[in-house]
Amino acid sequence: SLVYRTYPLDVKNAAITRVFVLIHGAGRDADNYFRSATAAAFLGSALENTLVISPRMASNDGTRCQDALGENEISWHCNTWRSGGPSITHPSLTSFDFVDEILRKVARKNVFPNLKAIVVAGHSAGGQVVNRYEMTNQVHDTLGVPVTYVISNPSSYAYPDDARPTIAAYALTANAPGYIPQAPADAQPFRPFGDARSCATWDQWPFGLNNRSGYSAKQTDDQIRKQMASRPTTLLLGDLDILPLAGFDSSCPAMAQGPTRLARGQAFARRANEKYGAKHTVTIVPLCGHNARCIFTSEAALPLIFPPN
Repeated sequence: SLVYRTYPLDVKNAAITRVFVLIHGAGRDADNYFRSATAAAFLGSALENTLVISPRMASNDGTRCQDALGENEISWHCNTWRSGGPSITHPSLTSFDFVDEILRKVARKNVFPNLKAIVVAGHSAGGQVVNRYEMTNQVHDTLGVPVTYVISNPSSYAYPDDARPTIAAYALTANAPGYIPQAPADAQPFRPFGDARSCATWDQWPFGLNNRSGYSAKQTDDQIRKQMASRPTTLLLGDLDILPLAGFDSSCPAMAQGPTRLARGQAFARRANEKYGAKHTVTIVPLCGHNARCIFTSEAALPLIFPPN
């Protein structure tokens, strides 16, 4: 699989103290995301000590996705690469195996002896990858380097239980434009999902933990919940990402998580923190909609991604 990177992955480099991996959205435009990630590193005064990587989840199934593949390049499934699905051309490998391999590669002390931090980030469909990878990956505690996760503006999350948010779970301003009644003061922010008969996939992976397969099925529900809660995670949400644009998922299992991407992010973090003791932080990026360049080059994002080492 192809990756864009600012420095070679196999040449010793003692100057590198941080790795920033940014995963693209549904357009699989890793080149554009690499430009945004590199721009962020420049603005964060981090180009000299940060290895920036943007991997490409190329897909060519002959119908919906028709990326031009390089020689021997793996083709991922058009949609399930977002949730650790298997490759079309190499079914024994999943998209999460690909991310695992990137992290193992950069964590080698003989190549990057002074590496102190790895940041795995994704926007939109890439944010879906990071949400599900954060809670299921099996390399987090084996790398010898701290890993943090940055989830930005995905259309959906993998919920850890059968609760779904009400209007009381997120800010009034996270609703789509229009008249929205204020939630009653005693309204419960979460309640068991009550429309399973007409929305059969509401709790199925990747929207919930049921019926997982492949990579994500190797651990129990409880293990996944514990990992979700214990791993350092930030949600970077655009305060203008409240319109059904840019591939917004309006399916019933996604709509069960909230009316907009902003609402869904606020609600998911609240559930993870209040129910499971997670410490997910939510940073709202002013004046940004569904735009990775706006999010990752913002004044709000830079100190989160490139803190002083």
